[in-house]
Amino acid sequence: MKYVFLGSFIGMSLLSLAAWFWRPGAREDAKTEVVWVCDDNPARREQIDFFNTLNPQYFLRLDPQNMGMEKVIVQCLAGVGPDVFDCYSGFQLTAYVRSGIAYDCTEAFDKRGIDIYKVWPCLLPTVVYEGRVYGHPGNGGGPALWFNKALFDAAGEPYPQGNWTWQEFLPIAKRLTKFDAHGRPIQFGLMMGIWDWLGVFLGQWNASIYSPEGTRSALDSQEAAAAAQFYQDLIYKERVLPSPTEEMTMATSGGWGSGTISLFGAGRGAMALGGRWWLCILRGKDYANLKLGAVELPSGPSRRIFGYGRSSLVNAKAAHREGALAFLAYLHGEHWNNLINRQADALAPVMKYNYTDEYLHNPEHPEEDYNAVWRSALENAVPFEVTPYINGQLVDRILLKQGDFLRERLKTGAEAMRDAAQAINKAIVEQLKADPVLKKRYYEALATGAKPAWDRTEDAP
Repeated sequence: MKYVFLGSFIGMSLLSLAAWFWRPGAREDAKTEVVWVCDDNPARREQIDFFNTLNPQYFLRLDPQNMGMEKVIVQCLAGVGPDVFDCYSGFQLTAYVRSGIAYDCTEAFDKRGIDIYKVWPCLLPTVVYEGRVYGHPGNGGGPALWFNKALFDAAGEPYPQGNWTWQEFLPIAKRLTKFDAHGRPIQFGLMMGIWDWLGVFLGQWNASIYSPEGTRSALDSQEAAAAAQFYQDLIYKERVLPSPTEEMTMATSGGWGSGTISLFGAGRGAMALGGRWWLCILRGKDYANLKLGAVELPSGPSRRIFGYGRSSLVNAKAAHREGALAFLAYLHGEHWNNLINRQADALAPVMKYNYTDEYLHNPEHPEEDYNAVWRSALENAVPFEVTPYINGQLVDRILLKQGDFLRERLKTGAEAMRDAAQAINKAIVEQLKADPVLKKRYYEALATGAKPAWDRTEDAP
């Protein structure tokens, strides 16, 4: 296995070296070019143009081709990384800090009067590590429920009003699920992406991914099993959510924002679990006739949900650190935050900009009368759980695999969550074997009462 990792590192290092030789030369207009590694959401064009207008000494350039945590780390360590790169989770932040490529912005923020604690609390784990600040959120969001008004009207169904439960939701979703005479799906009462159940059902069923100290997986619990089973039951018992096979029959072409969003926009789902950022797609001309509504999620045993967001960090070896810090200051300011809200690229990261009439009532889109729903979702959102003792990407793969078993009905909710917990605990042990510094920290946590990832002493690292 070590040779696989070594080969991957050498390969990415060679690619990084090639990128260094092929990178563009100095600009002829004497502006300082600041490179930002981020996704290629069409909204980025206006965001970049606005920064360049406000900061004429800089030229911000988007680089969507070099995303990926490993690629960013290798390139930054090699001295050919971007000035600014995005971070999507607390795990990624931990990896960037421990690898030494994330610049500590704490003092720089103090000098610029940037108070990071003015952003939504659920976003802080993507920029704050052990009390130090390494970046700034670019947006934030929490899940709510979209609904297609035309499909509700056609069925004579009243629009949902919120303050409801999943049990109250189910009869409505069943009435809005339709099949043709051959049993082929026409539309479903609910649609959601393959990751959404984790942030919603695990949250609402009060399940935890890890023990409080992060030393052991807590997915082998009754709460996690019930959350996973409810998700599976929506597909096979209640028949309001498409199975993988049924979704394939309705599949659309690929591209940015495809899949669940496109299916919902095409009228294949009466309701969909999603975020405000969907409007970056649904405002497009392809969906000009779509009449949208949004309402808070039905609640489970609780209303707890996990929030999310995208943050930007500064490369510790950035060629143009001042320009990178100017970009982070832009993320904190009025121009960026109001632009994010106007574009509907989720919600503004700084809380106060979401409590304005301009946010609630966009004159360019007066039909969007549901913005308070998205704000309420963020108000109630908590950070997604992370632990330093395991590679978060590996956890993602474990959960994705078990989610596939649920969707294919190859495991029950209890079986999938039990197996996920076992796989995560095994991976924690392997991580501790490979990292003496982390192992020392782990045993210090055990000494204060934390639970180990193993049940038998002989399995300890």
